[in-house]
Amino acid sequence: MRAVRASAGAYGAGVHTVVVTRAFAPEPAAAAWRQAALARALASAGHRVEVLTSRPPSGATEQPTQQPHQQPEHQDDDGLLVRRWPVLRDASGNVRGYVQYASFDVPAGLRLARRVLGPRGGRPDVVVVEPPPTTGLVVRLVCGLRRVPYVYYAADLLSLAAAEAGLPGPALWLLTALEGWVLRGAARVMTVDEGYAARVRALGVPAERVVVVGTGVDTDQLRPPDPGDLEDRAAGDDDGDGAGQAPPAFVYAGTMSEVQGAGVLVDALARVLPEHPGARAVFYGGGVQAAELSARAERLAPGRIDFPGLVPPSVIARATATARAGLASQRPDTAYAFAFLVKPLAATACGAPVVYAGAGPFAQLVGEHRLGWAVPWDVDAVAGALREALERPAPTAAERARLVAWTREHHSLRAVAARATAAVEAAAAPPPRP
Repeated sequence: MRAVRASAGAYGAGVHTVVVTRAFAPEPAAAAWRQAALARALASAGHRVEVLTSRPPSGATEQPTQQPHQQPEHQDDDGLLVRRWPVLRDASGNVRGYVQYASFDVPAGLRLARRVLGPRGGRPDVVVVEPPPTTGLVVRLVCGLRRVPYVYYAADLLSLAAAEAGLPGPALWLLTALEGWVLRGAARVMTVDEGYAARVRALGVPAERVVVVGTGVDTDQLRPPDPGDLEDRAAGDDDGDGAGQAPPAFVYAGTMSEVQGAGVLVDALARVLPEHPGARAVFYGGGVQAAELSARAERLAPGRIDFPGLVPPSVIARATATARAGLASQRPDTAYAFAFLVKPLAATACGAPVVYAGAGPFAQLVGEHRLGWAVPWDVDAVAGALREALERPAPTAAERARLVAWTREHHSLRAVAARATAAVEAAAAPPPRP
């Protein structure tokens, strides 16, 4: 992993950084947690941080109508100025699709232009932008008006996803060309692993601008609850996952799309759960396949697999802390088979082992660090791991604590954000002299 050597505290002092991201905490998405961790780290390093983002979907907060992060603008406890704007979302609650992207990109571009073209005191020294490349396009065009450097956080490449979805040749060529142009204009491109870094370099980005910062989960949000919280839950406090029933034996947390191929988990659960009276599973999150998987689960194992949709991280943490295992999958026959999947870390961060089905580098970590079960993307193999998870004794407190400690040490977003902060500071224009 390439390290960027920059003095986070000294160089960051006085730097005005604008973060442009369609997803930001408390939205339950990897991009939202990643950008929130980076924004907090930048603020801690002395940056004046402004976040241009969207309003979170309903169900993403503990009290959606009362929380300050629902307001158009607020200063949070970390000193971040968060400015939100209404945005179009698809049926699953995600900002996914070109119309939805445009509903964020156009207002974000106008808001960014006011800062870039405004008085020097309000002008950003550096801008951080998250995919999709349409947002990157807006940022490159606006930043180019005053030569403000920008950093592209390439945790995903839309051209890969489009190729996987079968986008026609000319459209795919145009999208790839657009993404490459946006990446090549960035002062730094941050990636989550070497697999993504290689693909970024293949799009023409000079190697010295590509920085691998790693990936992880927000262990401040995803962590074992306090004992009192678990006692309240056991007493039947309804938190959106069917509390009042037995705690779920298996928990899936994250997006459900073609890349994950979570249907293999549903099919295996439908075989195994009826063998164990009272055992059930919960799938938190949204995605293009969420409705289809929910209908499939109700058909194959009625009443055994719940799909509550988007919920706050605390709900996920409470359910996972007592689960026999978390669930994650990644199809081996996609363009993303090389990628490091974050979803299983949501389980280990809360103290649950993982049943991981499919491809990617995480499968090797499962064996090396005794994180659970790594099996092929196959219904029989997954069913075998699920049975073992249910038939062996439940994880002890010491076993759960070891998983939590491992996640915090190796894949906490705090460490990732520290590396990303150094990369942003390396890209930033020197702050103006007083």
